[in-house]
Amino acid sequence: MGANNGKLYGSEGKGSSSISSDISSSTDHTPTKAPKNVATTEGLDSSTRTLSTPSPGLILPSKSSSLSSPALSSNGHETNSSSSSSALAETVAVIHPQPGTHTRSRQSKTHHLAPIDLLPDHALLQIFSHLPTNQLCRCARVCRRWYNLAWDPRLWGTVRLTGELLHADRAIRVLTHRLCQDTPNVCLTLETVVVNGCKRLTDRGLHVVAQCCPELRRLEVSGCYNISNDAVFEVVSRCPNLEHLNLSGCSKVTCISLTQEASLQLSPLHGQQISIHFLDMTDCFSLEDEGLRTIASHCPRLTHLYLRRCTRLTDEALRHLALHCPSIRELSLSDCRLVGDFGLREVARLEGCLRYLSVAHCTRITDVGMRYVARYCPRLRYLNARGCEGLTDHGLSHLARSCPKLKSLDVGKCPLVSDSGLEQLAMYCQGLRRVSLRACESVTGRGLKALAANCCELQLLNVQDCEVSPEALRFVRHHCRRCVIEHTNPAFY
Repeated sequence: MGANNGKLYGSEGKGSSSISSDISSSTDHTPTKAPKNVATTEGLDSSTRTLSTPSPGLILPSKSSSLSSPALSSNGHETNSSSSSSALAETVAVIHPQPGTHTRSRQSKTHHLAPIDLLPDHALLQIFSHLPTNQLCRCARVCRRWYNLAWDPRLWGTVRLTGELLHADRAIRVLTHRLCQDTPNVCLTLETVVVNGCKRLTDRGLHVVAQCCPELRRLEVSGCYNISNDAVFEVVSRCPNLEHLNLSGCSKVTCISLTQEASLQLSPLHGQQISIHFLDMTDCFSLEDEGLRTIASHCPRLTHLYLRRCTRLTDEALRHLALHCPSIRELSLSDCRLVGDFGLREVARLEGCLRYLSVAHCTRITDVGMRYVARYCPRLRYLNARGCEGLTDHGLSHLARSCPKLKSLDVGKCPLVSDSGLEQLAMYCQGLRRVSLRACESVTGRGLKALAANCCELQLLNVQDCEVSPEALRFVRHHCRRCVIEHTNPAFY
């Protein structure tokens, strides 16, 4: 579709080609070539020119061809792209005029009618709705009809930009400028912005999003490590409907609040709250207890919170979390190595809401903390305690008796878990579907046979680096026919 950049189908004819490039990903470096027999904009009447509106495009010049490949200027003549040195080393935004039209005979129109032009507008809109942002911008360059359809507001509920070299700030500015033409200064249709992995995104880009997208509901900037607290403050304060925020890998972010001073608590007099339900702050290494306390007080509606590898968090932070966010259903504290049994006691105060809990590699957690979770979180469905070396059969027994609805359990690299704990699980948690026992040195075939005989719905069993016999693995395969067995025993096949 992007190859027909200079062609217009049916009654539209061939338009003026001033487009030098597409919105492209970091792997698409093909420069646009000038089509033959292209009419210049000088031949168009004034009414056609006044209807022209900008169409944004982003280019990523090829390392080999960017210095020598000619581009088309607005008058149709070739110009050397090397004259613009600023475009050689970065991805830039370019404004393209709307495809033009000029008269052609009816006979010529009939002969050049393309099959796709027979489709009605609603069919093309349905096709365009499945295209990513860069391809949708390419479609806008094909002809006047496609231009008008490609910029239909119904297609722009989501913007997705990717690429490490993409000049994300400029791309966002150009796109929002075009989308704000019908409603000046604001884009009421844009609800989702995904800019994952765009390392060149800075606070300036998010400031534009905050100012132009008041209806924003979902923002993902994973891996954009240049984002700071100021940009996050702008977004949460200007986008009251924001529900989903992914800041994983944004190491400069230390808090989320409605006040510019991170240390200030939310005043009860204001009564303001951030409506975020989903928050991912994985690998936000600078997040500390004070920052999480501020987040908890400003985001009481949180239901999903992921704090993987936030290594500065302690048990004190979890106390504020349980106090201000009672509706949390999923919580990940993997690799938060300062979290221990007292932290799990605070997490257990979430009681009936908690369904998903990950404390992988939290080496300070023992049976004591697991007993709190088992007692107060009976509806727990998923538990990841991989690498919690203080967990024993006693903790597993408490868990099995109190959480009968458990579906997924990972106790890999827990050397004190043995067949006795597995037998308790098999007796009380017969709905188990996924179990990981990787590198559990004390587990033998006896425990596996108990699991297989009672947990017929088992779908995944990981026993890699476990001393289990081929006979036991065959027993599991016989009783759990849908179960995928991950093992390191060469005698079992």
